[in-house]
Amino acid sequence: MKRYNPKTIEPKWQKVWADSKIYQASDSADKPKKYILEYFPYPSGATMHVGHVRNYTIGDATSRFYRMNGFNVLHPMGWDAFGLPAENYAIASGISPRKAIDQNTDHFKNQLIQMGFGYDWSREIDSTDPKYYRWTQWFFLLLLKKGLAYQQESLQWWCPKDKTVLANEQVEDGRCWRCGTVVEKKSLKQWFFKITDYANALDKDLDDVNWSDSIKTMQRNWIGKSLGSEVKFSVDGFDENIKVYTTRIDTIFGATFLVLAPEHPQVKKITAKNNLLEVEKYLKEVESKSEIQRQESDQNKTGVFTGSYAINPANDQKIPIWVADYVLSGYGTGAIMAVPAHDERDNSFAKKFKLEIKKVVDPTPEAKPKKSSDLFEGEGVLVDSGKYSGKSSSEARELITAELAKEHLAVSRVHYKMRDWLISRQRYWGAPIPVIHCEKDGIVAVPEDLLPVKLPELVKYEPGSDGKSPLANVPEFVNTTCPKCDGPAKRETDTMDGFACSSWYFLRFADPNNDHQPFSKAKVDFWLPVDDYIGGAEHAVMHLLYARFWTKVMYQEKLIDFNEPFLTLRNQGMILAHDGAKMSKSKNNTISPDELIEQGYGADSIRIMELFIGPWNQSANWSTEGLGGTYRFIQRIWNLTHEYLDRPDDQPNDKDSNELNYLVNHAIKKTSEDLVNLSFNTAISTQMECLNSLYKLKDKNGFGNKPVWSFVIDTMLQLLAPFAPHVAEELWHDLGHKDSVHTSVWPTHDDKYLAKNNMIIVVQVNGKLRGQFEVALNASEDEIVKLAKTQPKIVESLKQSPVKKIIYVPSRLVNFVV
Repeated sequence: MKRYNPKTIEPKWQKVWADSKIYQASDSADKPKKYILEYFPYPSGATMHVGHVRNYTIGDATSRFYRMNGFNVLHPMGWDAFGLPAENYAIASGISPRKAIDQNTDHFKNQLIQMGFGYDWSREIDSTDPKYYRWTQWFFLLLLKKGLAYQQESLQWWCPKDKTVLANEQVEDGRCWRCGTVVEKKSLKQWFFKITDYANALDKDLDDVNWSDSIKTMQRNWIGKSLGSEVKFSVDGFDENIKVYTTRIDTIFGATFLVLAPEHPQVKKITAKNNLLEVEKYLKEVESKSEIQRQESDQNKTGVFTGSYAINPANDQKIPIWVADYVLSGYGTGAIMAVPAHDERDNSFAKKFKLEIKKVVDPTPEAKPKKSSDLFEGEGVLVDSGKYSGKSSSEARELITAELAKEHLAVSRVHYKMRDWLISRQRYWGAPIPVIHCEKDGIVAVPEDLLPVKLPELVKYEPGSDGKSPLANVPEFVNTTCPKCDGPAKRETDTMDGFACSSWYFLRFADPNNDHQPFSKAKVDFWLPVDDYIGGAEHAVMHLLYARFWTKVMYQEKLIDFNEPFLTLRNQGMILAHDGAKMSKSKNNTISPDELIEQGYGADSIRIMELFIGPWNQSANWSTEGLGGTYRFIQRIWNLTHEYLDRPDDQPNDKDSNELNYLVNHAIKKTSEDLVNLSFNTAISTQMECLNSLYKLKDKNGFGNKPVWSFVIDTMLQLLAPFAPHVAEELWHDLGHKDSVHTSVWPTHDDKYLAKNNMIIVVQVNGKLRGQFEVALNASEDEIVKLAKTQPKIVESLKQSPVKKIIYVPSRLVNFVV
């Protein structure tokens, strides 16, 4: 019998597939399209491990399934190679980022090829290629032209280790999302994209996509849409009004003080002269605190009295105005009406500084807390609120807002927590921002015909601590001519956040070699939106949010005809180490697919293991024993196929035909349904069960009827093909097929074979199980009872005791009462 050796089989077919260009997608519309995409990988390290492989295996199995089902499948691959991970790897390894990326992408590509992933490599793109980032810069200029890109000096998150600013989304619990270093605040002139202009659409349009509720919730929480009221509080003795945003205007009669954020522009304007020194001292103290620290609920509340008072528009009462760091300038209006009886933070502040606490909302009986407290944050019935007392919170909100609106003191408002996307990076390895600074003309866009602004090769690319990019130290890059006045000017030296390049790459795959525009509208409208987008949940409020924003801008500009880029999002579970720990190089617990292939398991065994280990969207621990099991499964398919090929002369035997047809049609139906639903593990389980049954039939009666067994073996290889493409291809050709199994037509089940011709009858004695047997569905009661009496244990029982009664339950059981 021919021996199964993945080390020879797999490279052989990888070369055949590459030479025949079997996976190249056609822009032809003669078949329905299916665009399947995994997250743009960033080759920041030298290799990928089995955790990465799961993501790509899911996409590949899905692509192969739909291709065999007659779809025109686009399954591309490229590299998200700009940004901190790649640059930090280069610095650590002592080689240039360009060389590091070239080495890493070559290795990653070889790993993907040796895993048998069917990518259309003719569409390969690299975000660090000037032919690609030329169009990233083009989009920057589009945003600049629309007023959606702007430069502004402000306090920003600064990572002292990576020596660059970070977007709000890149700060997690006060630390850099990449390296975990505690971040600081630094005042720098930065570039922003005005994503807040699209906050409502980004929130609302989540209803139109097939994403998990958890990802939608994460995006909605980050966008932070809230419905409330903006209220004007006049300042006693000053010609100033302070605008306060609140979602609980029903509690306004309980507002006993106002609090301004330390950064609020009116702080010094409304501070009494006698309090100014103390206020300025406090403002300086707050500068060193991060926003994360300021928002911690258990922190020791700090604040300072301005010496001034506001007038509560609801009851004309004077209330003190304080400055406190627990109020942030970026949320709402940067000022709050403090209602200490109905807000926990206000309550803590009021108790510390001995400020009035006034209850104005009573809980309803069903919501009444078990313990009495001076704090109730829920909704209820208003008390001590003038003519609104007795009203419900929801009713009072509308009435109070409407009443104050008559005096132009309030207006209904929608607010968003999300802030604009900070895209400047003070690092070398990124797409240069295509802007020139001229003393005469100010900020000037680089003309489109001069794009790309190329990133120069540097000998020293390590970042400094001065808040400037290494590009600032390259005179030949910095010094240029103003496109407007031809006078001396300087280039922008910050580079773009790597997420800018990945915010549109899925569009470029539709038309990757276009030198005249980022993409052809016709090609993008043919392929996009992406049908299945596959990757982890780590980019819920970064890449996914940014990509949706750029898509909506392009839609408004009529560059595309859709406003959501990813119809279905598939977030796969992680592959963990055998002990449940996260795989990482620092823990030295990663497992490379290269090593497993070299050990003789082969890519197909790894692929099946990745999908069989558990539901695709749940995390699972890696198991070497499990990998051995998937290898044995493949070996058994191999052996069965070659035993069939090596069988003796045909010995016609129709005895197993019905059972064979049932088994294979059941496998077709279940595998097809499971692949549509991405239930890979149960699809593989079905094939394993079918294989076990086929072996039993083969061992019992040989291969019997050749045409039926031929259909069975062919079908099993087709069902296996999305999971184990190499061995399926090898055996398919061993059976004499000339074309690829991956271009064959996916089998369809025939319902007539799924209606079984036999039934199982249980046999009991005095209600206790004594055996079972199979009989034809149309067998009579007499036939069934006669067969029941011949069962070995029944024969013994009836010898010992006479039968008093026989109970027959049709199609189910025979019970002998003795």
